[in-house]
Amino acid sequence: MTTSIFDALSAAEAERVRSTGTPVTLPAGWSPIGERTPADKAYILTSGEVSVRKHGTEIAQLGAGQIIGESAIVNHTLRSATIVALTPIEAIHYTSEQLEQLVAEIPAFAEALSRAAAERHGEA
Repeated sequence: MTTSIFDALSAAEAERVRSTGTPVTLPAGWSPIGERTPADKAYILTSGEVSVRKHGTEIAQLGAGQIIGESAIVNHTLRSATIVALTPIEAIHYTSEQLEQLVAEIPAFAEALSRAAAERHGEA
């Protein structure tokens, strides 16, 4: 999966999504999301790579333009995987409220999240 979450958005929509969150930098080895924890935040990666791990086993690697943590927010479930930064990463941090607001206000963003989830589960 190499497509960016921003690819399906207009320039104005992409800017709205970027400006809603808070830019953060996280070190390699950091785990911003833990499996089986409450869904309270999501990130869009702007640089770097992360490992997606389920029960301690890597199931994917994601990079710039990818969103992490959104599925549990949208589906109101506990986290299904742990995310570990493989490199230093720069990302845009979103609270669950910010992400839900963007989904409600920008249909193309909601569709992009659904598409990302489907790709991760082999349905695309």
